[in-house]
Amino acid sequence: MRKYSRVLLKLSGESLAGTQGFGIDPFVVEDVALAIKSIREQNIDVAVVVGGGNIWRGLSGSAKGMDRAQADYMGMMATVMNALALQDALEKIDVGTRVQTAIEMRQIAELYIRRKAIRHMEKGRVVIFGAGTGNPYFSTDTTAALRAAEIEADVILMAKKGTDGIYDKDPNKFPDAKRFAHLRYMDILNMGLQVMDSTATSLCMDNKIQLVVFNIDKHENILKAALGEPIGTTVGEFE
Repeated sequence: MRKYSRVLLKLSGESLAGTQGFGIDPFVVEDVALAIKSIREQNIDVAVVVGGGNIWRGLSGSAKGMDRAQADYMGMMATVMNALALQDALEKIDVGTRVQTAIEMRQIAELYIRRKAIRHMEKGRVVIFGAGTGNPYFSTDTTAALRAAEIEADVILMAKKGTDGIYDKDPNKFPDAKRFAHLRYMDILNMGLQVMDSTATSLCMDNKIQLVVFNIDKHENILKAALGEPIGTTVGEFE
């Protein structure tokens, strides 16, 4: 029996790059699309926020001397490229999809309108949110938290590459690292755990949005997380 009725899937740009580590791997995107289709087949509403780190990172450009706002706008364009690639893959397998962007680009996507996004999901379409929040200095993690609150998603499914949850320290460096099954948002802030930026964490905490962090290296984990199976780390306010 499914646990959630509406989920927001947060994909990093790197998760679409495959083993090459950059750009877009069509075979990986196809696999992710099939996983999203399997969620829709459970009559679960699906929205997606996708990052752009496989193409461009605003912080990297800023660190090399580029104007931060300009670099961030370039990163927003990268997320739209990923959104369009995912839309193409979904529609090839007969999944109705709409891309909504926070920056107007009417030739390729709809402008983000909350009520319209919800209506698309009610009609069974997958909605992909591109261009972040439309503002520099905000990450796509913050976008995911904001959009999840706006569309009243039950949970954010945060798909991570190379890790199967949240650890007390880097498991790649420390063999004794402990993975948490459950955490509160305040624990993340107090312990300085690098799950998402502090703005996104606070937004999720204030709006009581549940978060599931899991490994996307196995794409079947996306469906497992959407069905509420015990996978990765669940973050929220627990009794």
